Amino acid sequence: MNQEQAQFIRRIRELEETSYRNSQFLFTDFLNEAEYADVLSLGEPACGMKADGGHEEAERVMVRFGDPEGFGYEEPFPIRILKIAPLLEKYSDELKHRDFLGALVNLGIERRVLGDILIDGVTAYLFCREQMADYICENLTRVKHTSVRCEETDAIPDTLRSAPVSRQIQVSSVRLDAVIAQVYNLSRSQAQELFRAQRVFVNGRLMENLTCEPKEGDMISVRHCGRFRYAGEERMTRKGKHSLLVEQFV
Repeated sequence: MNQEQAQFIRRIRELEETSYRNSQFLFTDFLNEAEYADVLSLGEPACGMKADGGHEEAERVMVRFGDPEGFGYEEPFPIRILKIAPLLEKYSDELKHRDFLGALVNLGIERRVLGDILIDGVTAYLFCREQMADYICENLTRVKHTSVRCEETDAIPDTLRSAPVSRQIQVSSVRLDAVIAQVYNLSRSQAQELFRAQRVFVNGRLMENLTCEPKEGDMISVRHCGRFRYAGEERMTRKGKHSLLVEQFV
């Protein structure tokens, strides 16, 4: 464990202990998958906890420490959704995730207070900490060379609610590295390198065992590649390969 990771763990422990001692809901900033895996590795805290990123398939999530049943009240996650759209769409640049994120970082905003950025054409939907919402709406006026309007919204369009695409793949053995290689059209060695780079997560937990067999329903995330749900084995082929079903989020 490096120094940065050790400091992160200490901070999480402090939040857990303070929440339990004061019967108070406390929230982390948005965590990436590696950070969330570190939180999960600590086990269920005495105060209870819940994760949310503002939408069902969120990659970046906040963790709330506290138990509504034990505390006797509920406190919602401090997450707001902002719609960022060109003032004149027909004159807009082609805008991608990195363009919106770059514009936000150029305002001096730290990544930890920003959740997922979902792209719908040239419009983005940003999940952020509620205390940053007004600042972003007032100051984000340009992305690349495009003038934009930023405003709070209650929900994302149904078109952005990702529905998985079912796929059949064939592997010689039901090992996670083999499954990942087939899903993302990689060689076995390239898939194994993803494990060494700590880019593979199963149900939010870092996975370093490349020979493990996924279980039906497991959500597998590979950073910078995407996510898929393992839906199980269908049959053996005539050539002795395993025919598997996966549900890939695209």
